[in-house]
Amino acid sequence: MRLDKYLTEMGMGSRSEVKLGIRKGFAKVNEKTVTRPEFKVSDKDSVLWKGTPVTYVEYEYIMLNKPAGVVSATEDSREKTVIELIQDRRRKDLFPVGRLDKDTEGLLLLTNDGKLAHKLLSPRHHVAKIYYAKVNGVMTEEDAALFAEGLYVDEELTALPAELKILKLHPEGTSEIQLKIFEGKFHQVKRMVQAVGKEVTYLKRLSMGSLVLDETLKPGEYRLLTTSELEELYAE
Repeated sequence: MRLDKYLTEMGMGSRSEVKLGIRKGFAKVNEKTVTRPEFKVSDKDSVLWKGTPVTYVEYEYIMLNKPAGVVSATEDSREKTVIELIQDRRRKDLFPVGRLDKDTEGLLLLTNDGKLAHKLLSPRHHVAKIYYAKVNGVMTEEDAALFAEGLYVDEELTALPAELKILKLHPEGTSEIQLKIFEGKFHQVKRMVQAVGKEVTYLKRLSMGSLVLDETLKPGEYRLLTTSELEELYAE
């Protein structure tokens, strides 16, 4: 791999910035200054950029507890994105696997592994997603039965059978629920709850496939996936 490509992919700057920096002597390979951007390196080489070691990582997998108020996008001219929350990312080509609404919290996987993203998002794989929601209105066992049958939501959506658990009913006429769905249509949870005459007031994703949100992560915090978490995702 070319040295400028190596450094660019590791987020050291744009291709043109990195090329200029290499020519200025900012890069060392195996303790020797290299001034040619096209110089060939491998992951076995020791690479320094401005005196700091740069280790090549082909793929990066980050679990984020997405906070409300940020959008699930790589860039946005008006809103803060989930990518901007990852201050120490190694790859500059990360993207969110799927999306959570701006006001929704919880599990979001960020990676640059397109193969895994396709596996998790492909409609034919029916990867389960579990959400916790607070609802304005009393959810009932009748609602659960409708969800289990495959709820007609509107002209654009008849949901696949889903599993509704009523966690708590409050005297003031609100509910807490857990909902397991097997697809990821636009505003799906909110639309399903609305279709039975109630309204979601808070929504948090708890899991996606085998990947479960680390509850030690506060909103806005993140960590790398463990080896076992990654292996389980690929095994699904």
